Amino acid sequence: MTKLPPDIIDILKNFIAEDVRSGDLTTEITIPAEKTAVATIYAREKVVLAGIEEIKAIAEFSGLTYEILAFEGNWVNPEDPVMRLKGKARTLLTIERVCLNIIQRMSGIATKTYKMISAAREVNPKVRVACTRKTTPGFRFFEKRAVVIGGGDPHRYALDDMVLIKNNHITAAGGVHAAVSAARQSVSFSKKISCEARTLQEVQQAIAAGADIILLDNFKPKDVGGVIEVLEHEGLRKKVILEVSGGINEGNIRDYARNTIDVISSGALTHSYNAANFNMRLSLN
Repeated sequence: MTKLPPDIIDILKNFIAEDVRSGDLTTEITIPAEKTAVATIYAREKVVLAGIEEIKAIAEFSGLTYEILAFEGNWVNPEDPVMRLKGKARTLLTIERVCLNIIQRMSGIATKTYKMISAAREVNPKVRVACTRKTTPGFRFFEKRAVVIGGGDPHRYALDDMVLIKNNHITAAGGVHAAVSAARQSVSFSKKISCEARTLQEVQQAIAAGADIILLDNFKPKDVGGVIEVLEHEGLRKKVILEVSGGINEGNIRDYARNTIDVISSGALTHSYNAANFNMRLSLN
């Protein structure tokens, strides 16, 4: 049985409904209703596998049986079979594209996440690599789950997960200190307060007002190092979690990680990945 919650299963059902609309015209006029078949999903390149749980759920609500041949989070190679589905041939053909869309995208994200984490931890073994809310509307759960499968941190799923004060909040509130102080006075102790900072002065203001996390946005690696040096000198470094974000990718993530930063967040994990190559091959019973 799938471990996915009911609301996520409903999203998957909507994906199928979006593709089918009033019916799978080609399949219904060419394939007898009683014909059964086996469909095997194969990897076409070396990737970190993700999306199996979603295909399990689709199989279950579509009346198919399945066999898991490879596990999420593991590397698979070209021509490795990862999952086998059995049941009505019409059903297998109707769900094919949605299943492949999901596994291709999720495996692409998991692979990119794994590579970026591996690069960062070559120079900073304790650093966390997180995604952001720069996700595809309607597909956020799956994109963030793929990041987790690849070894990353999902960051906040939605706006109610934590307080994250960004530049426009600071402008509207009247400054860093005002924004962080308002949050500290109102929010539960159970919610962390993160504040974006564009300068060393804003970093110091946010810490003084009680921020738990400082987000250094669009800082160059050498400037991040300068901030850390000042905070260590002032005895403030251990009081906050330091996160860097903005333009971070596989090519420069090591430069940021060398600064003994705590968290590196990158929107590229979910908006600039390459979808992995998989296919589904049908055979008759």
